[in-house]
Amino acid sequence: MNDTLTIIIYSSTAGFPIIIGGLISSFLQKKEFACKNEINHLVTAFGGGALLSAIAFVLIPEAVADLSLLEITLTFLSGTLVFMGLDIAGSKSGGSVAQVLSMMMDFIPEALALGASFAYDHSFGLLIALFIGLQNLPEGFNSYIELNTRMNKKKALLLMFALSFVGIIAALTGEFLLSGNNRIVDSIMLFSGGGILYLIFQDVAPVSKIKNRWLPASGASMGFLLGMIGEKLLQ
Repeated sequence: MNDTLTIIIYSSTAGFPIIIGGLISSFLQKKEFACKNEINHLVTAFGGGALLSAIAFVLIPEAVADLSLLEITLTFLSGTLVFMGLDIAGSKSGGSVAQVLSMMMDFIPEALALGASFAYDHSFGLLIALFIGLQNLPEGFNSYIELNTRMNKKKALLLMFALSFVGIIAALTGEFLLSGNNRIVDSIMLFSGGGILYLIFQDVAPVSKIKNRWLPASGASMGFLLGMIGEKLLQ
C-alpha cells in the first residue's frame, strides 16, 4: 500500500468519529432520561479536557522547541486574537460555534502534522490518527448539540459528515506541501493552540458546569487523561 493511500485511511480513521459522535448525540438528544443533562455537560467537559491535552501534548511542545521566543509570542497571541474575533462575530450573528471551531482547529493542524511526518515514521502516523479520532468522538458529540441550536438535525449531521473529510485534505496537504517544513507546521499548531485555549475558557468550560452537580466537571480530568495516555503511547 502506498503512503498516500495509507494517509487517506489514517486520516479517515481520525475524522469519521466526528459524524459518529454526532449521530450518538442526535440519538440521545431526542430521548428523555433522568441523567441526560448531566451526561451532556459531562461530555462537554470531557471534550474541553481533551482539547486542553491536545494543546499541552501535541500543538505546543514542538513549536516551543523549534521557534524563537518572539515567534512563539506573536504566533500564539495571533491565534488568540483571531479566535476572539471569530467568537465575537459568532455572538453578534446570534449564537456560538465555539465547539465546532475548537474541534476543527485542533483536527486540522494535527492532520497536517500526520501527513507531514508520515514519511519519517509510519507508526507515529497510526498512533496520532487513533489519538485524534478519540478526541473527535466527544467533540463531535458536543458539536452536534451546538449546531442543532442553529439548524435542523439533517443539516447539522450533513455538515458534520462533510467536516469528517477535512482531515483527509489536511493530511494530504501536509504530505505534499509541508513535508520537511517543520517550522510552518509548528506555527500552524501554535496559532491553533492559542485560539483553542481562548475558546475553552470563554465558551466550552463555562457551559460544562451544572449548579449543585459535581460529576460533569470530572469529565475535564478524564479528557486530559486521554491526552496523557496518547502522549505516552506516542513516545
